Amino acid sequence: MARQARHTDWWTEARFGMFIHWGLYAIPARGEWVRHAEEYDDEAYRAYAREFDPVNYDPTRWAALARDAGMKYAVMTTKHHDGFCLFDSKLTDFKATNTPARRDLIAEYVEAFRAEGLKVGFYHSLIDWNHPGYPVDRMHPRRNDGEAKAARRDFAKYLDYLHGQVRELLTNYGKIDVLWFDFSYDDMTGEKWRATELVKMARELQPGIVLNNRLAHRCKNLSEAMRFGDFHTPEQTVPGGPCTDENGTPVLWESCMTLNRHWGYARDDHHYKSPAQCVRMLVECVSKDGNLLLNVGPTAKGDIPAESVERLERIGRWMRANGESIVGCGAAELPKPDWGRFTRRGGVLYAHIFEKPAGPVMLRGLAGKVRRARLVADGSEVDLRTPWMVRDNAEDAFLSLPGTTLPDELDTVVALELEEV
Repeated sequence: MARQARHTDWWTEARFGMFIHWGLYAIPARGEWVRHAEEYDDEAYRAYAREFDPVNYDPTRWAALARDAGMKYAVMTTKHHDGFCLFDSKLTDFKATNTPARRDLIAEYVEAFRAEGLKVGFYHSLIDWNHPGYPVDRMHPRRNDGEAKAARRDFAKYLDYLHGQVRELLTNYGKIDVLWFDFSYDDMTGEKWRATELVKMARELQPGIVLNNRLAHRCKNLSEAMRFGDFHTPEQTVPGGPCTDENGTPVLWESCMTLNRHWGYARDDHHYKSPAQCVRMLVECVSKDGNLLLNVGPTAKGDIPAESVERLERIGRWMRANGESIVGCGAAELPKPDWGRFTRRGGVLYAHIFEKPAGPVMLRGLAGKVRRARLVADGSEVDLRTPWMVRDNAEDAFLSLPGTTLPDELDTVVALELEEV
């Protein structure tokens, strides 16, 4: 009997998505936490809204870049912790339609990415430093402002606002595929957000939506966090292996990673990962049954930085040649080799060779189990014969790649067609 389809199947098939962090913080250009780090008061920060005018914003270009990079879905900030909304919320005046932009920037994003055949996701902050009901705690920009700390805050009103905005997002923009909440901390977790009610509403408004687990991200047990979402969200790291909860139960997961050191645009941050690091990070995730959500932080004018574009274009060239080893693939359940990683789809094992060994590429324990080997990029045959110098390794198979360098310096991928068991 065929397995019943799950609502997360498309997401685990996709493996690769684009994260987009964008907002007023692109104007000071010191990262998305600038309001917190520099303790902006409300008026000083809201002043940026009076000049926010992304004249170069063209989400069709962003969507084409994501598609050409081999990404299958995107998640864009609707509101970050600063409280500024890129969508036309009826519940606040702190939004893009009240800036010189005078546009619902989220509506345009949804339309453009859908047109490219990409799944559409929303990032929405649970935190809101602009709302008068949100507590002035250790995370708040006005944490050292005695007057702000002393003011009465009605958190129940804030929760109504939070839920109301989620309802707007899941009602006004057609089908939404992913809802990515961020983030829980201290005692601000789980039912503090009325999490059960929020999840119920999301699933009723958008049947089949995929949710992350950050409504309870900071709780003691991962199994508790997974009550409120479909996937776990390691940040700026790739786990050591497939993710499981404290009971050993496998969980879906996605690493979210920046291209440099910030999520939002930071003009002076040129510490970008190399194309090889990006490709290998993606392979690392898939080799452990995970996804990669790779971030871009557009400028105040609406441009994705050239350094980010260059890397995504290079990843795209690699994906066009080797994407079959990523999309729809997962863990091979084999030991991690010295020279790279394995991914697998059904009866095909993909050897991702990052570093060329001094001799042949050893496939431990695979002697007699590989029918043929082909370079994924061009379909050419790769020699599977056992060289004379390793004939004592009776349990291992070997790949011979002539020359002193690999065919692809980022990651050379060989498809290994396995013998039927």
